[in-house]
Amino acid sequence: MKVLLADKLASVVEHYLLENGHQVHSDPSLKDDLLTESLRAFKPDVLVVRSTKVQQAHIEACPSLSLIIRAGAGVNTIDLTTASAKGIFVANCPGRNAIAVAELVMGHMLNWDRHMFENIADFRNGIWNKKSHGKANGLFGQTLAVCGMGAIGQAVVERAQGFGLHIKGWSRSLTPETAQKLGVEYCATPTEAATGADILSVHLPSVPATKNFINADLLTAMNDKGFVINTSRNSLLNESDLLTAIEQKGLKAGLDVLTMNPQDQKDLLIQNCVPIQMSM
Repeated sequence: MKVLLADKLASVVEHYLLENGHQVHSDPSLKDDLLTESLRAFKPDVLVVRSTKVQQAHIEACPSLSLIIRAGAGVNTIDLTTASAKGIFVANCPGRNAIAVAELVMGHMLNWDRHMFENIADFRNGIWNKKSHGKANGLFGQTLAVCGMGAIGQAVVERAQGFGLHIKGWSRSLTPETAQKLGVEYCATPTEAATGADILSVHLPSVPATKNFINADLLTAMNDKGFVINTSRNSLLNESDLLTAIEQKGLKAGLDVLTMNPQDQKDLLIQNCVPIQMSM
């Protein structure tokens, strides 16, 4: 089988494929027109990507293609309509990065409570502001709302329990029985989960139904001066509603995806959010 690796992947991937008799071409720089040219020239059966977008022109340039694999949790970077029309299978790797994302979420929580980012920034500028940055409420006893209880959401729950957080959970598939087994408070709606929450962490796919999932309703339901974490996709967050909540409720946010929209309020968003990029 001919496999095109069009993104940066661990060296073990190529080694394993070659060891099992497959033809492999690996080039993490491939995207846009370069990807089209490589697909046309190499004629792979399988295309593997991470963040590289697979568009209609790419799919149509390679009649031999039968499978596209996204080495990540979602498939929103792949033109599913064209792939389906061509009879090409599309697969992803759900749950493979669950621990990494859950650890990032916990890092966001600790940074929010302990002012680590501000402390480091001040220190590197020659400022020792112990009186201000030494203040913290602690995570113990605070309420965390987790929306989306798949592999990542459950990994977050497991770690948050170790910090003594009270956890409320919502997911379309979550039942009261499963919530009890996981040790979380069952919520029938996202708004119920967000009500009274100090921290909101969302772990849902990017689909039409989740667009602007983090909106005024959820943010208004949270406690004032709370913390919003989005490590899913930027389409889930209504940034305009977040800006309003920052101004009116004193919320802050930990994001690894950001559109910086609306442009005229960039400064307010930047001052109250900590964007940390993490490829998924």
